[in-house]
Parts: sequence; structure tokens; C-alpha cells
Amino acid sequence: MNFEKISVIVPILNEELYIENCLESLLAQDYPKDYLEIILVDGMSTDKTLEIINRYIEKYPFIKLLKNEKKIIPCALNLGIKNASGDYIVRMDAHAFYEKDYISKSIEYLIKTGADNVGGPTRVEGKTFVQKVVAAAYSSPFALGGSKHYDENFEGKVDTVSWGTFKKQFLIDIGMYDERLPKSEDDDLNYRINKSGGKVFVTPKIKSTYYPQNKFTGLFKQYFNYGLWKVAGIKKHKKPARLAHLVPMMFVLFLVVFGVVSIFNLAVRSLFLAVMSLYFALDFYFSFKNKKAINFSMKCYLLLAHIVIHVAYGLGFWAGIFKFSDIDFD
Repeated sequence: MNFEKISVIVPILNEELYIENCLESLLAQDYPKDYLEIILVDGMSTDKTLEIINRYIEKYPFIKLLKNEKKIIPCALNLGIKNASGDYIVRMDAHAFYEKDYISKSIEYLIKTGADNVGGPTRVEGKTFVQKVVAAAYSSPFALGGSKHYDENFEGKVDTVSWGTFKKQFLIDIGMYDERLPKSEDDDLNYRINKSGGKVFVTPKIKSTYYPQNKFTGLFKQYFNYGLWKVAGIKKHKKPARLAHLVPMMFVLFLVVFGVVSIFNLAVRSLFLAVMSLYFALDFYFSFKNKKAINFSMKCYLLLAHIVIHVAYGLGFWAGIFKFSDIDFD
């Protein structure tokens, strides 16, 4: 049987809690190790990440470590691509655990479907209590709008996919990752693939588990940055924002404007309370309906997680509108 040379690229930064779990899942892959290299691109970690990695490098010569002095993810990915010896690139994340056939299935479906990028659905789980709550939020249509690549049963063409597998030459030809977009590099790349007539494909046969933020402060920062850099992507591609992008932004505007005016105006106060009552009713419904929030305490915290995601994304979107108002991405 003929095997293709594969380069796995994993951007890392202070991953001491996750890197060992990630590497063990990569070493357990059923893909022949003689045709595999693992490139870890470190953004100047200050914890025990490098100490752990160096122990693995001593035992497994196909694990390589590169230094990413610019620290941002698209720079790490481009550095990895330029140094990759494989004909295929499998882009992975340190916060995930991969089933043993992840790589072989990724290559199989890339070839079989003729797609330019393939990946699996984003299956999210938690280890700590808060992480389990955040994982439940990922499966909530109220939190994230029910994107297809979060549907664990969907197979077909999608707008974007987590991480992904590509031919190396294809990535080079399309311009690799845009280093001006440090928090939306995957969305940007997949948008360019679709716009050029290519295909992004997701299948539940490609299985992995992602471990999300384990603190609400981290969740807030993550979604603030998502909102911020979503504006940059919209401006770069000169495309209109989808409703899912605008709702959190309008929600934040409503909270600020109507919240302040309602203090002085009874009619506005009534409208404000009516809208907020509807919001909390929906929040309550989707939180207590969520099957991944397995007990009463988790459902209550999920109420808060929804609010954090909406407010953070909305604030980030507004910050992006001002930050990128005078920036030209041409």
C-alpha cells in the first residue's frame, strides 16, 4: 500500500495541561510513523510545555520543535508549512485529543471527496466543572447559532471547519494563512477556499475531542477576540456580516442605550424589561433543555455562559468596528 508523507502542525503556547494528552493521541495514530512528522511550533511558552516536549523529542525523532517569536497562530502555521517535508498538512490544536484513525481518515476523505480541506465536527468536552459548562455552550444553538461544523452527525460541504487537512502545495498556492488575522485565520482561509471555487468538507468519520476554556474570564477574552477579528475578516473580504454576527453586537448596543434611557423614561423602561424578559426566557429554555448540562448546577452556570459569550462577542465586534475603520486590507 502506498502512503503519503504527512506533516502534522500544532501551534502551541503554554500548553502544559494539554500537550502530553495531545502528543499521546498523535503517537497512537494508526498512520505509519515512517511517513509522519509532528511539527510543534511554540509561541515562546513560559510554563513546563517545552520541558514536556523535549522528553518526547528524545524518544521520537519525528517530533520537531520550532520557535515562533511572533507568537500568533497564523505565523506558527506558516512557519510549520514552510518547514514541512510532507506532501500533506494536517493542522491540529494542542487542546484536543484525536482518535487513532484521525490522520488516516483525514487523508482518505481529502482524496475521496476531492475537497481542498477536510475535517471532523467540533466535538467538545470538559474536564473541570466550568469546562463542562462551556462545552455544553458549544452545543447550544442559543450560544453559537447552530453552525454545521458543530453538528456531530453532519457530513457534507461547509463554510468552515476546525483545523483541517490539505495538500501542502495547495496551501502555498492559495497564500497560506493571513498573518494579519491572528484570531480568525481558519475562517479566512476557508472563505478564500470557497470563494475560489474550492470545497471544504466535514465528516463525522474524522473524530477528535476539543477541550475549551476552563474559566469564564478566558471564555470572555476568547469571544471578545472572535468578535473583534470577525470585523477584520468582513472588511478584508468586503462581504456583508451575517445575522449571527450582528445579533450580539445589536444586543450590546440595546443593553447600553436602552438600559441608560430606561432610567429616565417609563415607556423605554417597559420595552427594555420586555426584551430582557424574552432574552432570559430563551436563555432559561436553551440552558435547561441542553442535554450536555447534566445537572441543575450546570444548567444554572450555562445561563451565565450564554450571557458571557453574547456580551463578549458583541463588545468585540464593536471594538473591531472602531479598530479597523481606517485599516485597508488590500
